[in-house]
Amino acid sequence: MAFLNLHRTKLRENYEFLKARFESHNVSWGVVSKLLCGNRTYLKELIDLGVTEIHDSRISNLAKVKEISREIQTVYVKPVSKRNVAKMVKYADVSLNSEINTIRWISDEAVIQKKRHKIIIMVETGDLREGVMGDHLVDFYAEIFELPNIEIIGLGTNLNCLNGVMPSTDKLIQLSLYKQIIELKFNIKIPWVSAGTSVTIPLMLHQQLPKGINHFRVGETLYFGVDLVEEKVIQGMHGDVFELYAEIIEMQEKPLLPSGTLAANPQGEIAEIDDSLYGMSSFRAILDIGLLDVDPKYLIPEDGEFEILGASSDMLILNLKLNPKNYKVGDLIKFNLKYMGALGIMNSSYVDKKISD
Repeated sequence: MAFLNLHRTKLRENYEFLKARFESHNVSWGVVSKLLCGNRTYLKELIDLGVTEIHDSRISNLAKVKEISREIQTVYVKPVSKRNVAKMVKYADVSLNSEINTIRWISDEAVIQKKRHKIIIMVETGDLREGVMGDHLVDFYAEIFELPNIEIIGLGTNLNCLNGVMPSTDKLIQLSLYKQIIELKFNIKIPWVSAGTSVTIPLMLHQQLPKGINHFRVGETLYFGVDLVEEKVIQGMHGDVFELYAEIIEMQEKPLLPSGTLAANPQGEIAEIDDSLYGMSSFRAILDIGLLDVDPKYLIPEDGEFEILGASSDMLILNLKLNPKNYKVGDLIKFNLKYMGALGIMNSSYVDKKISD
């Protein structure tokens, strides 16, 4: 059976690397756990690092965090649907919001539950996902800042999540200016300016982070050590915290090209025929993992001598060429993963989840 392995030591070293950098810039941060898909074993590993704040886009995952540790500050990181407001208020201490009516519903529910719920107002800075338009921000704040059982603790933004708009010093300065405008107009203090996610970390590492930015929400760089601007692993971090192992369940020498009348496969694909390959063969391996678990484009083979040919719902097909490493049935093939690949694997109940030091 295929399995995913988490390297405990590498995860800790990535965490300590980021923790030191954030502390040197006087920036607080929370860890985004949505990649872990509520896996209790992995969540406990995260909490054991010393994490005090966990962010997630699934209420059920935040509920599991609270079951493990009531002391963790939980943050819900997408707009909550009306039907889920009660559950969200129960399990999330903080939420990111950009809808006035939603915040009113949260206020009503917080009164019922006798809780004080914290809000980060999301501001649109160009990527066109969630966020209040800057021109409307003062009026927006005026409508919600006195709602009962609501505490506005920050302004935030998301970049690069939809249209790929990258963070910049100018955009983050603008976010800081919005904070100053609201503080002056309403004579209040807003503790956080939450600048964004892993994609903003390179600005900090290159000393380009405006002083007003003091809060981050980090997932991908923690788990994959990646600089999302240059698309490479940051020096001093690990890109292989997670590794996927899949077993060879068939090994045969077969023709490189299919034979017979071609039509679309279940994925709607039609094989392209390269006439130069007629009469040629190679060793093909079938692995015990498929599209139901992960899209092959998110897999990074550790052995660069073979190629991924394709996948069906529950099998992955490799071209091992002349099989120079003498792979055989029962052997494990190791893959590194891109973020979306790991997310698919974590969400699959057909892949075991393990931990090693």
